Amino acid sequence: MKNLVLALTLLVTSITFAQNKNAKASFEVDGVCMMCKDRIEKAAIKSKGVKSAIWNVETHELKLIYDETKIDLKTIQQNIADVGHDTKEIKATDEAYNSVHPCCMYRDDEVKDDHKE
Repeated sequence: MKNLVLALTLLVTSITFAQNKNAKASFEVDGVCMMCKDRIEKAAIKSKGVKSAIWNVETHELKLIYDETKIDLKTIQQNIADVGHDTKEIKATDEAYNSVHPCCMYRDDEVKDDHKE
């Protein structure tokens, strides 16, 4: 019985320590401009456990540093979708998408063309 309790304690401890408090991740987030950048980064940073969020306007890549013990990537992506921006895994609702500024309507080809250099 003591061995079982010891084994369970070690298992729980190893799972807890296996999570990284400074995990790095990146994924694509749709957007077209600096207003999108601000909105995406704020949504990510406001997610409990996110320490750094930098979105690149040209590549659409969001780079994160976050605490895996406090939050997971799916939750971060949902928070970004909630402010109107799609990721490959989670699409923003039409209501959330329609709440972004008209110049940020990244699903509209005309808007995307207007933001090309």
